Amino acid sequence: MLGENGDDDTNGQTRRQRYLDRRRFLMASGALAGVGILSSNVGGQDETTTEGEQETTTAEDDGPSLQEGYPGLRILSEDPENGEAASLETYQSYITPREEHYIRNHYATPDIDEDEWTVSLTGMVDEEVELSMDEIRHGYSTETVIHAMQCSGNGRSYFDPQVGGNQWTFGAVGNTAWTGTPISEILEEYGANTDSDMWLSVMGGEAPDGEDIFTRSIPMEKVMDDCLLAYEMNGSPISSDHGFPVRLLVPGWYGNNNVKWVNRMHVMDMMVYGEEWEEGDQRLYTHWQQYSYRLTPIDEEAEQFETIDLFDIEDQMQSEEIRHPYIYDQIVKSLIGYPVQDATVSPGPGGTVEVIGVAWAGDDEVETVEVSTDGGDSWEEAEFFGPVETPYSWRQFRYVWDAEPGEYTVYSRATDEEGRSQPATISDPDDQLVEITDEEFPWNQGGYCATAYEPHGVSVTVEAAAEEPDETETTAEDGTTEADETTEADETETETDELTETTTTT
Repeated sequence: MLGENGDDDTNGQTRRQRYLDRRRFLMASGALAGVGILSSNVGGQDETTTEGEQETTTAEDDGPSLQEGYPGLRILSEDPENGEAASLETYQSYITPREEHYIRNHYATPDIDEDEWTVSLTGMVDEEVELSMDEIRHGYSTETVIHAMQCSGNGRSYFDPQVGGNQWTFGAVGNTAWTGTPISEILEEYGANTDSDMWLSVMGGEAPDGEDIFTRSIPMEKVMDDCLLAYEMNGSPISSDHGFPVRLLVPGWYGNNNVKWVNRMHVMDMMVYGEEWEEGDQRLYTHWQQYSYRLTPIDEEAEQFETIDLFDIEDQMQSEEIRHPYIYDQIVKSLIGYPVQDATVSPGPGGTVEVIGVAWAGDDEVETVEVSTDGGDSWEEAEFFGPVETPYSWRQFRYVWDAEPGEYTVYSRATDEEGRSQPATISDPDDQLVEITDEEFPWNQGGYCATAYEPHGVSVTVEAAAEEPDETETTAEDGTTEADETTEADETETETDELTETTTTT
């Protein structure tokens, strides 16, 4: 039986707990020996569904359903494949397992033979070339980047009035280790023009005949800085649903920029723009760059640009020229992973409850995270814990809450190194808001980039703490005292408590 957060209450265990129990068993038996990072895979393409997409799930006749393949996801559609993390429990951990990492597809996952797949390099280069996967894997250096990748439509379901497309809630984001080849090395080898005002347009190879080709134009300065052609995730090959055999990795930027099933890279002096990249009325290459993935107020159409020089979304919002920002760098955001929505919790021995979550800010660092346990009336600063691997990974945070019995709404609010904090709510569309204020995030036609903290708050019931046992000794008929009697169950409970406490604090 699934709750509102997708938590499976069957036999008192969630789906995630059963998955982790299974993984611990495999570790103990040696089946996963030698795996440095838990094997996972992530999806990353964002938004705007194509016509004919289904919001219902249907199992494939010749294999397991998407739900069976990804038990940690809430499936939004099986054709094309779309699913998000089913439970807020996902956001208690640093690395996101494949089974809990969102999938975002515009078209059905293609069936690709890696040995026959190539990536072409064309455009303003000294030599155009077709690169095999073997050349991409073994002809250049290898780098690994941990990146909190988020679908740009994450939180779309919180827009009022509702907008079209997959109704993502909180779960279209995950933190994953990506391994691949620096694109800068490929461009340099083949004499590409890599001046800072150039662009690299990257195309996916999944579009059926007659459909728009998923294309994103990435500024060259970003490409040369840290972009990869990624072929592994969490130490294992990328799964088909997440872009096998190769996808673009743009660290810190929204998932729509991380093109899957890459089959072409084109060096240009502008973005894909105009009739050259269209066929009649069809926006063959321009649709996903110029028309979709734009922050556009109600009753407006996005203006197209050949080139821009601002890639931070909030900088674009404040620009006098770009009224409809292109979705690139991520905006600061946080999620509470414990307690989960509608949880009932009991304070520990000290009368406290530990609030745990994650926060990220794209290219920028997360400076602080605050937690409110009174519905946003007051805030206290949380502390960071866990690893800090790269500037693009999320940070784990904890807040120790002196909790009295009662019902509460708990919020988290992150602030980045530029001093920009999450707003409280999403604006009314009639306000035509185009910038983020302290209190409101702009409603937009695509339901993109929702970072308001109120929709992500969790309702929590705190129970009265259990009374401590009476330490007064009473004599039993056999002459022993209750203080002397320790049962095997008592010893087991004590050991479990100690293990839980150790796990929480490490």
